[in-house]
Amino acid sequence: MPDTGLKTTMKFFRRMLLPFAAVTLLLGAASAQTPPRPMPAVPRPVVPQVPVPPPPDVDGQSWVLMDYTTGQILASKNPDERRAPASLTKVMTDYVVSAQIAAGRIHLTDPVHISEHAWRGGGAGTDGSTSFLKLNSEVPLKDLLYGMIIQSGNDAAIALAEHTAGSEQSFAELMNAYAKQLGMTNTHYSNASGYPVANHYSTARDIAILSRALIHNFPADYAISAIKHFQWNGIKQDNRNELLWRDPSVDGIKTGHTAAAGFCLDASAKRGNERMIAVVMGASTNRARADSAMALLNYGFRFYETHKLYDAGKPLVTPRLWKGEADQLPIGVAENVLVTVKRGDYDKLKASMEIPSTLIAPFKKNQQVGTLNVTLNGKTVQTVPLIALADAPQGGFFTRLWDSMLLWFHSSKSTTEKPAAGAK
Repeated sequence: MPDTGLKTTMKFFRRMLLPFAAVTLLLGAASAQTPPRPMPAVPRPVVPQVPVPPPPDVDGQSWVLMDYTTGQILASKNPDERRAPASLTKVMTDYVVSAQIAAGRIHLTDPVHISEHAWRGGGAGTDGSTSFLKLNSEVPLKDLLYGMIIQSGNDAAIALAEHTAGSEQSFAELMNAYAKQLGMTNTHYSNASGYPVANHYSTARDIAILSRALIHNFPADYAISAIKHFQWNGIKQDNRNELLWRDPSVDGIKTGHTAAAGFCLDASAKRGNERMIAVVMGASTNRARADSAMALLNYGFRFYETHKLYDAGKPLVTPRLWKGEADQLPIGVAENVLVTVKRGDYDKLKASMEIPSTLIAPFKKNQQVGTLNVTLNGKTVQTVPLIALADAPQGGFFTRLWDSMLLWFHSSKSTTEKPAAGAK
Protein backbone atom coordinates (compact mmCIF):
# COMPACT_ATOMS: atom_id res chain seq x y z
CA MET A 1 0.00 0.00 0.00
CA PRO A 2 2.72 2.49 0.87
CA ASP A 3 4.53 1.62 -2.38
CA THR A 4 1.39 2.25 -4.33
CA GLY A 5 0.97 5.67 -2.67
CA LEU A 6 4.58 6.61 -3.41
CA LYS A 7 4.22 5.65 -7.07
CA THR A 8 1.08 7.72 -7.34
CA THR A 9 2.81 10.74 -5.79
CA MET A 10 5.79 10.44 -8.18
CA LYS A 11 3.51 10.28 -11.23
CA PHE A 12 1.76 13.42 -10.02
CA PHE A 13 5.03 15.40 -9.80
CA ARG A 14 6.16 14.15 -13.22
CA ARG A 15 2.97 15.43 -14.77
CA MET A 16 3.46 18.82 -13.09
CA LEU A 17 7.17 19.27 -14.02
CA LEU A 18 7.08 17.96 -17.59
CA PRO A 19 5.64 21.12 -19.18
CA PHE A 20 8.22 23.32 -17.39
CA ALA A 21 11.10 21.09 -18.54
CA ALA A 22 9.86 21.13 -22.11
CA VAL A 23 9.63 24.90 -22.14
CA THR A 24 13.14 25.21 -20.68
CA LEU A 25 14.56 22.84 -23.32
CA LEU A 26 12.85 24.72 -26.13
CA LEU A 27 14.13 28.08 -24.90
CA GLY A 28 17.63 26.71 -24.48
CA ALA A 29 17.59 25.24 -28.00
CA ALA A 30 16.32 28.46 -29.48
CA SER A 31 18.98 30.39 -27.64
CA ALA A 32 21.71 28.05 -28.88
CA GLN A 33 20.50 28.10 -32.49
CA THR A 34 19.88 31.88 -32.84
CA PRO A 35 22.70 33.99 -31.34
CA PRO A 36 21.99 37.73 -30.98
CA ARG A 37 22.68 39.72 -34.18
CA PRO A 38 25.34 42.44 -34.06
CA MET A 39 24.20 45.97 -34.87
CA PRO A 40 25.00 46.89 -38.47
CA ALA A 41 27.69 49.55 -39.03
CA VAL A 42 26.42 53.05 -39.62
CA PRO A 43 26.91 53.78 -43.33
CA ARG A 44 29.30 56.69 -44.03
CA PRO A 45 28.89 58.83 -47.12
CA VAL A 46 31.76 58.65 -49.59
CA VAL A 47 33.05 62.12 -50.46
CA PRO A 48 34.50 62.04 -53.96
CA GLN A 49 37.65 64.03 -54.63
CA VAL A 50 36.68 67.17 -56.51
CA PRO A 51 38.90 67.77 -59.54
CA VAL A 52 40.31 71.27 -59.94
CA PRO A 53 39.24 72.80 -63.25
CA PRO A 54 41.41 75.18 -65.26
CA PRO A 55 41.09 78.87 -64.41
CA PRO A 56 38.19 80.80 -65.93
CA ASP A 57 38.59 82.24 -69.42
CA VAL A 58 38.33 85.90 -68.47
CA ASP A 59 38.16 89.06 -70.57
CA GLY A 60 41.60 90.67 -70.43
CA GLN A 61 44.81 90.93 -72.43
CA SER A 62 46.86 90.00 -69.37
CA TRP A 63 45.94 88.99 -65.83
CA VAL A 64 47.18 87.24 -62.70
CA LEU A 65 45.67 85.62 -59.63
CA MET A 66 47.96 85.84 -56.59
CA ASP A 67 47.68 84.34 -53.12
CA TYR A 68 48.42 87.19 -50.72
CA THR A 69 49.91 85.10 -47.90
CA THR A 70 52.58 83.37 -49.98
CA GLY A 71 52.84 85.71 -52.97
CA GLN A 72 52.45 82.73 -55.30
CA ILE A 73 50.90 83.28 -58.73
CA LEU A 74 48.12 80.69 -58.91
CA ALA A 75 46.95 81.40 -62.47
CA SER A 76 47.90 83.89 -65.15
CA LYS A 77 47.79 85.00 -68.77
CA ASN A 78 50.65 87.09 -70.17
CA PRO A 79 51.66 88.09 -66.63
CA ASP A 80 54.87 89.82 -67.74
CA GLU A 81 53.52 91.63 -70.79
CA ARG A 82 54.32 95.33 -70.52
CA ARG A 83 51.17 97.39 -70.79
CA ALA A 84 49.94 100.91 -70.10
CA PRO A 85 48.71 100.75 -66.48
CA ALA A 86 46.39 103.78 -66.61
CA SER A 87 45.23 104.72 -63.08
CA LEU A 88 46.63 101.52 -61.60
CA THR A 89 49.70 103.78 -61.50
CA LYS A 90 48.12 105.45 -58.48
CA VAL A 91 48.70 102.30 -56.41
CA MET A 92 52.41 103.13 -56.55
CA THR A 93 51.72 106.81 -55.91
CA ASP A 94 49.84 105.72 -52.80
CA TYR A 95 52.71 103.41 -51.80
CA VAL A 96 55.37 106.14 -52.13
CA VAL A 97 53.30 108.71 -50.22
CA SER A 98 52.55 106.14 -47.49
CA ALA A 99 56.23 105.27 -47.21
CA GLN A 100 57.19 108.94 -46.91
CA ILE A 101 54.55 109.46 -44.22
CA ALA A 102 55.86 106.43 -42.31
CA ALA A 103 59.37 107.90 -42.51
CA GLY A 104 58.12 111.17 -41.04
CA ARG A 105 59.04 113.27 -44.12
CA ILE A 106 55.45 114.34 -44.81
CA HIS A 107 52.29 114.24 -42.70
CA LEU A 108 48.57 113.65 -43.19
CA THR A 109 47.88 117.13 -41.80
CA ASP A 110 50.20 118.92 -44.24
CA PRO A 111 48.49 121.66 -46.28
CA VAL A 112 49.24 120.93 -49.96
CA HIS A 113 49.31 123.69 -52.58
CA ILE A 114 47.38 122.97 -55.78
CA SER A 115 49.58 124.14 -58.66
CA GLU A 116 48.38 124.81 -62.17
CA HIS A 117 50.05 121.60 -63.33
CA ALA A 118 48.11 119.62 -60.74
CA TRP A 119 44.90 121.55 -61.40
CA ARG A 120 45.09 120.73 -65.10
CA GLY A 121 45.65 117.04 -64.30
CA GLY A 122 49.14 116.89 -65.77
CA GLY A 123 47.82 117.11 -69.30
CA ALA A 124 44.77 114.94 -68.82
CA GLY A 125 42.47 117.93 -68.39
CA THR A 126 38.78 117.10 -68.39
CA ASP A 127 39.45 113.79 -70.18
CA GLY A 128 40.79 112.23 -66.98
CA SER A 129 39.42 111.56 -63.50
CA THR A 130 39.47 114.57 -61.22
CA SER A 131 38.78 115.52 -57.63
CA PHE A 132 37.79 119.05 -58.76
CA LEU A 133 40.52 120.77 -56.76
CA LYS A 134 40.64 124.58 -56.90
CA LEU A 135 43.65 126.27 -58.47
CA ASN A 136 46.08 127.77 -55.91
CA SER A 137 44.07 126.38 -52.98
CA GLU A 138 45.55 124.43 -50.10
CA VAL A 139 44.15 120.98 -49.33
CA PRO A 140 45.05 118.70 -46.39
CA LEU A 141 47.21 115.82 -47.56
CA LYS A 142 44.76 113.30 -46.09
CA ASP A 143 41.95 114.60 -48.28
CA LEU A 144 44.16 114.36 -51.35
CA LEU A 145 44.85 110.70 -50.54
CA TYR A 146 41.11 110.06 -50.34
CA GLY A 147 40.53 111.94 -53.58
CA MET A 148 43.23 110.00 -55.40
CA ILE A 149 42.29 106.54 -54.13
CA ILE A 150 38.49 106.78 -54.09
CA GLN A 151 37.81 109.29 -56.87
CA SER A 152 40.96 108.42 -58.86
CA GLY A 153 41.70 112.13 -59.14
CA ASN A 154 44.63 112.91 -61.42
CA ASP A 155 44.85 116.37 -59.88
CA ALA A 156 45.10 114.85 -56.39
CA ALA A 157 47.83 112.42 -57.50
CA ILE A 158 49.95 115.18 -59.03
CA ALA A 159 49.51 117.49 -56.04
CA LEU A 160 50.67 114.67 -53.75
CA ALA A 161 53.67 114.02 -56.00
CA GLU A 162 54.72 117.67 -56.05
CA HIS A 163 54.36 118.00 -52.29
CA THR A 164 56.32 114.81 -51.64
CA ALA A 165 59.24 115.26 -54.06
CA GLY A 166 59.13 118.86 -55.30
CA SER A 167 58.03 117.94 -58.82
CA GLU A 168 56.16 115.15 -60.54
CA GLN A 169 59.31 114.19 -62.43
CA SER A 170 61.30 113.78 -59.23
CA PHE A 171 58.43 111.83 -57.72
CA ALA A 172 58.49 109.45 -60.71
CA GLU A 173 62.12 108.70 -59.88
CA LEU A 174 61.02 107.78 -56.36
CA MET A 175 58.34 105.52 -57.84
CA ASN A 176 60.94 103.71 -59.93
CA ALA A 177 63.26 103.32 -56.95
CA TYR A 178 60.50 101.67 -54.92
CA ALA A 179 59.54 99.50 -57.89
CA LYS A 180 63.12 98.20 -58.06
CA GLN A 181 63.16 97.64 -54.29
CA LEU A 182 59.97 95.55 -54.50
CA GLY A 183 61.24 93.42 -57.40
CA MET A 184 58.94 94.91 -60.06
CA THR A 185 61.29 94.04 -62.90
CA ASN A 186 59.03 95.04 -65.81
CA THR A 187 57.79 98.41 -64.61
CA HIS A 188 58.80 101.99 -65.35
CA TYR A 189 56.94 105.12 -64.28
CA SER A 190 57.02 108.54 -65.95
CA ASN A 191 54.25 110.24 -63.97
CA ALA A 192 52.12 109.90 -60.82
CA SER A 193 48.66 109.73 -62.38
CA GLY A 194 48.88 107.12 -65.13
CA TYR A 195 48.36 109.61 -67.95
CA PRO A 196 49.56 107.73 -71.06
CA VAL A 197 53.04 108.82 -72.12
CA ALA A 198 56.07 107.08 -73.57
CA ASN A 199 58.13 104.83 -71.31
CA HIS A 200 55.33 104.43 -68.77
CA TYR A 201 54.40 100.77 -68.34
CA SER A 202 53.87 97.90 -65.91
CA THR A 203 52.63 94.30 -65.88
CA ALA A 204 49.90 92.33 -64.17
CA ARG A 205 52.50 90.46 -62.09
CA ASP A 206 54.27 93.63 -60.97
CA ILE A 207 51.01 95.31 -59.98
CA ALA A 208 50.08 92.25 -57.91
CA ILE A 209 53.51 92.41 -56.20
CA LEU A 210 52.97 96.11 -55.46
CA SER A 211 49.43 95.54 -54.16
CA ARG A 212 50.61 92.82 -51.81
CA ALA A 213 53.31 95.14 -50.45
CA LEU A 214 50.83 97.99 -49.93
CA ILE A 215 48.37 95.74 -48.06
CA HIS A 216 51.15 94.34 -45.86
CA ASN A 217 53.21 97.46 -45.20
CA PHE A 218 50.52 100.16 -45.05
CA PRO A 219 47.20 98.55 -44.09
CA ALA A 220 45.64 101.81 -42.86
CA ASP A 221 46.22 103.52 -46.21
CA TYR A 222 45.07 100.42 -48.08
CA ALA A 223 41.80 100.54 -46.12
CA ILE A 224 40.92 103.82 -47.88
CA SER A 225 40.32 101.86 -51.09
CA ALA A 226 37.32 100.12 -49.49
CA ILE A 227 35.45 103.42 -48.97
CA LYS A 228 32.59 103.68 -51.45
CA HIS A 229 32.07 107.46 -51.62
CA PHE A 230 34.02 110.66 -51.10
CA GLN A 231 32.92 114.28 -51.41
CA TRP A 232 35.18 117.24 -52.12
CA ASN A 233 34.40 120.76 -53.30
CA GLY A 234 30.70 119.97 -52.97
CA ILE A 235 30.90 117.07 -55.44
CA LYS A 236 30.28 113.52 -54.25
CA GLN A 237 31.85 110.74 -56.31
CA ASP A 238 31.60 106.96 -56.06
CA ASN A 239 34.51 104.58 -55.88
CA ARG A 240 34.96 103.18 -59.37
CA ASN A 241 35.60 99.64 -58.07
CA GLU A 242 32.27 98.00 -58.85
CA LEU A 243 33.16 94.89 -56.83
CA LEU A 244 32.81 96.82 -53.58
CA TRP A 245 29.05 96.72 -54.15
CA ARG A 246 28.96 93.12 -55.38
CA ASP A 247 30.86 91.21 -52.70
CA PRO A 248 31.44 92.23 -49.06
CA SER A 249 34.73 90.31 -48.99
CA VAL A 250 36.23 92.71 -51.57
CA ASP A 251 38.03 95.59 -49.84
CA GLY A 252 40.16 97.16 -52.60
CA ILE A 253 42.01 98.23 -54.55
CA LYS A 254 42.03 100.34 -57.81
CA THR A 255 40.55 100.74 -61.29
CA GLY A 256 42.07 102.24 -64.41
CA HIS A 257 41.07 103.10 -67.96
CA THR A 258 42.48 104.85 -70.98
CA ALA A 259 42.11 104.18 -74.68
CA ALA A 260 45.63 102.72 -74.74
CA ALA A 261 45.27 100.62 -71.58
CA GLY A 262 41.70 99.39 -71.96
CA PHE A 263 39.75 98.69 -68.80
CA CYS A 264 41.91 97.58 -65.84
CA LEU A 265 41.11 96.44 -62.33
CA ASP A 266 43.35 95.55 -59.41
CA ALA A 267 41.09 93.81 -56.86
CA SER A 268 41.61 92.10 -53.52
CA ALA A 269 39.28 90.16 -51.23
CA LYS A 270 39.59 88.43 -47.88
CA ARG A 271 37.50 85.44 -46.80
CA GLY A 272 38.31 83.94 -43.43
CA ASN A 273 42.09 83.79 -43.14
CA GLU A 274 42.64 83.74 -46.89
CA ARG A 275 43.26 86.77 -49.12
CA MET A 276 43.52 86.80 -52.91
CA ILE A 277 44.66 89.49 -55.35
CA ALA A 278 43.42 89.59 -58.96
CA VAL A 279 44.83 91.99 -61.56
CA VAL A 280 43.11 92.31 -64.94
CA MET A 281 44.56 94.55 -67.67
CA GLY A 282 43.14 95.35 -71.10
CA ALA A 283 39.53 94.22 -70.59
CA SER A 284 36.96 95.35 -73.16
CA THR A 285 34.46 97.08 -70.85
CA ASN A 286 33.94 98.21 -67.28
CA ARG A 287 31.59 95.28 -66.66
CA ALA A 288 34.06 92.83 -68.24
CA ARG A 289 36.93 93.88 -65.95
CA ALA A 290 34.69 93.51 -62.87
CA ASP A 291 33.31 90.13 -63.98
CA SER A 292 36.81 88.90 -64.80
CA ALA A 293 38.36 89.92 -61.49
CA MET A 294 35.42 88.45 -59.55
CA ALA A 295 35.70 85.15 -61.43
CA LEU A 296 39.42 84.91 -60.62
CA LEU A 297 38.91 85.69 -56.94
CA ASN A 298 36.14 83.09 -56.63
CA TYR A 299 38.29 80.51 -58.42
CA GLY A 300 41.20 81.09 -56.03
CA PHE A 301 39.11 80.83 -52.87
CA ARG A 302 37.28 77.74 -54.10
CA PHE A 303 40.13 75.61 -55.39
CA TYR A 304 43.29 76.63 -53.49
CA GLU A 305 44.42 76.37 -49.89
CA THR A 306 47.49 77.45 -47.93
CA HIS A 307 49.47 75.11 -45.67
CA LYS A 308 52.21 75.81 -43.15
CA LEU A 309 55.07 73.38 -43.72
CA TYR A 310 57.73 74.51 -41.24
CA ASP A 311 57.89 76.80 -38.21
CA ALA A 312 60.29 79.69 -37.96
CA GLY A 313 63.17 79.20 -35.54
CA LYS A 314 62.83 75.41 -35.21
CA PRO A 315 65.74 73.20 -36.35
CA LEU A 316 65.09 71.29 -39.54
CA VAL A 317 68.49 69.61 -39.44
CA THR A 318 71.58 69.70 -37.19
CA PRO A 319 74.55 68.75 -39.36
CA ARG A 320 78.14 68.23 -38.21
CA LEU A 321 80.00 71.46 -37.44
CA TRP A 322 83.76 71.46 -37.85
CA LYS A 323 86.28 73.49 -35.81
CA GLY A 324 83.55 74.91 -33.59
CA GLU A 325 82.84 75.01 -29.86
CA ALA A 326 79.77 72.86 -30.61
CA ASP A 327 79.76 69.71 -32.71
CA GLN A 328 76.50 70.53 -34.52
CA LEU A 329 74.87 73.56 -36.12
CA PRO A 330 71.07 73.94 -35.85
CA ILE A 331 69.67 75.05 -39.21
CA GLY A 332 66.14 76.30 -39.92
CA VAL A 333 64.10 79.10 -41.49
CA ALA A 334 63.63 82.71 -40.40
CA GLU A 335 59.90 82.81 -41.17
CA ASN A 336 57.15 80.20 -41.31
CA VAL A 337 57.24 78.35 -44.62
CA LEU A 338 53.81 78.58 -46.25
CA VAL A 339 52.76 77.06 -49.55
CA THR A 340 49.54 77.52 -51.51
CA VAL A 341 48.43 74.55 -53.61
CA LYS A 342 45.34 73.20 -55.27
CA ARG A 343 43.02 71.43 -52.88
CA GLY A 344 44.04 67.77 -52.70
CA ASP A 345 47.68 68.39 -53.70
CA TYR A 346 49.16 68.78 -50.21
CA ASP A 347 50.33 65.15 -50.02
CA LYS A 348 52.18 65.58 -53.32
CA LEU A 349 54.53 68.24 -51.95
CA LYS A 350 58.18 67.32 -51.50
CA ALA A 351 60.92 69.26 -49.76
CA SER A 352 64.71 69.07 -49.87
CA MET A 353 67.58 71.09 -48.44
CA GLU A 354 70.76 72.09 -50.19
CA ILE A 355 73.57 72.74 -47.71
CA PRO A 356 77.35 72.30 -47.93
CA SER A 357 78.50 68.93 -46.64
CA THR A 358 81.33 70.67 -44.79
CA LEU A 359 80.32 73.43 -42.39
CA ILE A 360 83.29 75.11 -40.74
CA ALA A 361 82.88 77.51 -37.81
CA PRO A 362 82.33 80.35 -37.20
CA PHE A 363 78.71 81.12 -38.12
CA LYS A 364 76.56 84.02 -36.98
CA LYS A 365 72.93 83.60 -36.01
CA ASN A 366 70.66 84.25 -39.04
CA GLN A 367 73.56 83.75 -41.47
CA GLN A 368 72.39 81.94 -44.60
CA VAL A 369 73.74 78.40 -44.80
CA GLY A 370 71.74 76.83 -47.60
CA THR A 371 68.39 76.66 -49.37
CA LEU A 372 65.08 74.88 -48.77
CA ASN A 373 63.26 73.86 -51.94
CA VAL A 374 59.60 72.81 -51.99
CA THR A 375 58.36 71.15 -55.17
CA LEU A 376 55.08 69.86 -56.54
CA ASN A 377 55.21 67.31 -59.35
CA GLY A 378 58.82 68.28 -59.98
CA LYS A 379 58.10 72.02 -60.21
CA THR A 380 59.47 74.43 -57.60
CA VAL A 381 56.72 76.23 -55.71
CA GLN A 382 58.77 77.77 -52.90
CA THR A 383 62.46 78.50 -52.34
CA VAL A 384 63.48 79.68 -48.86
CA PRO A 385 66.91 80.53 -47.38
CA LEU A 386 68.16 78.22 -44.63
CA ILE A 387 69.88 80.03 -41.77
CA ALA A 388 71.95 79.26 -38.70
CA LEU A 389 69.62 79.38 -35.71
CA ALA A 390 72.38 80.18 -33.23
CA ASP A 391 75.86 81.69 -33.08
CA ALA A 392 78.55 79.07 -33.70
CA PRO A 393 81.97 80.43 -32.68
CA GLN A 394 85.25 78.70 -33.38
CA GLY A 395 86.53 76.09 -30.97
CA GLY A 396 89.87 76.07 -29.19
CA PHE A 397 93.26 75.43 -30.82
CA PHE A 398 93.29 71.67 -30.25
CA THR A 399 89.68 71.32 -31.47
CA ARG A 400 90.55 73.10 -34.69
CA LEU A 401 93.75 71.08 -35.11
CA TRP A 402 91.99 67.75 -34.59
CA ASP A 403 89.15 68.63 -36.95
CA SER A 404 91.66 69.78 -39.56
CA MET A 405 93.17 66.30 -39.57
CA LEU A 406 89.75 64.64 -39.77
CA LEU A 407 88.76 66.87 -42.69
CA TRP A 408 91.37 65.15 -44.85
CA PHE A 409 88.98 62.22 -44.99
CA HIS A 410 85.80 64.29 -45.49
CA SER A 411 84.26 65.37 -48.80
CA SER A 412 83.58 69.09 -49.26
CA LYS A 413 80.79 68.79 -51.85
CA SER A 414 77.32 70.15 -51.23
CA THR A 415 74.64 67.75 -50.13
CA THR A 416 70.90 67.45 -50.47
CA GLU A 417 68.90 66.31 -47.47
CA LYS A 418 65.26 66.00 -46.46
CA PRO A 419 64.05 68.29 -43.69
CA ALA A 420 63.28 66.79 -40.30
CA ALA A 421 59.52 67.26 -40.62
CA GLY A 422 56.87 68.84 -42.80
CA ALA A 423 56.48 68.22 -46.52
CA LYS A 424 57.54 64.81 -47.75
